[in-house]
Amino acid sequence: MSVSIGELAVRFGCELRGDPGVAVERVATLADADAQSVAFVANPRYRAQLGATRAAVVVLDEASAAGCPCAALISANPHATFARIAAVLHPAPAGTPGVHPSAILAPGAQVDPTAHIGALCVIGAGARIGARAYIGPQCLIEDGVQVADDVRLVARVTLCRGVTVGERTVIQPGAVLGGDGFGFAQDAGRWLKVPQTGGVRVGVDVEIGSNTTIDRGAIEDTVIEEGAKLDNLIQIAHNVRIGAHTALAACVGVSGSTSIGQRCMIGGQVGIGGHLTICDDVMITGCTMVSHSVSRPGVYSGGIPLEEAHTWRRLVGRFKRLEALATRLKSLERRSGSAEDLDEDDD
Repeated sequence: MSVSIGELAVRFGCELRGDPGVAVERVATLADADAQSVAFVANPRYRAQLGATRAAVVVLDEASAAGCPCAALISANPHATFARIAAVLHPAPAGTPGVHPSAILAPGAQVDPTAHIGALCVIGAGARIGARAYIGPQCLIEDGVQVADDVRLVARVTLCRGVTVGERTVIQPGAVLGGDGFGFAQDAGRWLKVPQTGGVRVGVDVEIGSNTTIDRGAIEDTVIEEGAKLDNLIQIAHNVRIGAHTALAACVGVSGSTSIGQRCMIGGQVGIGGHLTICDDVMITGCTMVSHSVSRPGVYSGGIPLEEAHTWRRLVGRFKRLEALATRLKSLERRSGSAEDLDEDDD
């Protein structure tokens, strides 16, 4: 697809410095761009590459524009503008309306005539597929599932009973929504399965990454609110709620009945305990273990960064001796009459 940079400037509200008639066909990095490419600079660390770029046009902010050797699209948010341009130049493949001959539709399944049902899909009884939805190859949609307009299931997505998916949501290959939550009760030393009777409700404009799993609720639904973005290989347990426009990076695990607020950012490999509440506008850095609720917006971290092995062993040894040192210190303070009446569990 070819678009003039003048059209891009008008469409996305950018100041254009350069020839508006120059046409571009693709996006690229500063280093790899050619005369038909759009590149961008959002991080000052990449300004050093700007002078050597061969891009047709670069999306950048005013502070970076002076060093641009080609046409420039000036934007207050270059990364977001670049994302919108990339969506124009590289649209998702459109499926041909209709049902592939190898797909299986149960009696009572409702498929809009404009939807695409790919090869080897199975659509259960009472399921509804909305207008212009794209159901990629080998997807399984169980009885009664509701898929709204313009949803895109890329391939091999499983939507179990009780799942509803909002408009324009994208679900990447291998994701499973609505599997049973990890619910068991102990009885005389054995585990008794607790039936999981809730569903999963996914809002509009959500994206769910490859091989991510979202469990159905135990009684009430698990909820992913509008605009949330979930990376690959994430586990969302039963009755979790993810707030609107919150983003979770790869390998996050969220335990059951935890509620995460709006506009949060959760780094990779974060583990979040069960029955917690995380308020709006919280950022949690990667590999943090969250064991208590967070009631104030801010940036939170946990864990000890990488150290050389011999240093790490020494630090662990010292950590293990802290309790003994604390006990000795308390004993000395009591004998000297200076001990303070503090709760040992105080932070």
